[in-house]
Amino acid sequence: MNTPLEVAMIAARALADKKAISISVLQISDLTVMADYFVICTGSSTTHLKTLADAVQKALEDAGEKLGHVEGRGGGTWVLMDFGCLVVHLFMAETRAFYDLERLWQDAPRIKIDGLEA
Repeated sequence: MNTPLEVAMIAARALADKKAISISVLQISDLTVMADYFVICTGSSTTHLKTLADAVQKALEDAGEKLGHVEGRGGGTWVLMDFGCLVVHLFMAETRAFYDLERLWQDAPRIKIDGLEA
């Protein structure tokens, strides 16, 4: 069984491998019961978002994690993937700027994972 941090690391690596832009990992476990971590990134197109979502799902399922819920996968500008301990947010640039989750969760520690800037 993977720790929540390991789950976040797997997701972040999968996103990096598919050229996600500006990957952020936030530890939210002390701020909410909804999850332990958020992984947030930007995609360059709706097709790229789908590719990112597919990569995260495959990497985490290969690691034994189950996708609980997904929203926006049908071509929108924001895909949300809930893996229980981890919520992955995949955004188009304008949508990410509009919602600005990093500002909303500014009290959450940023985590650096394997050379990825958090």
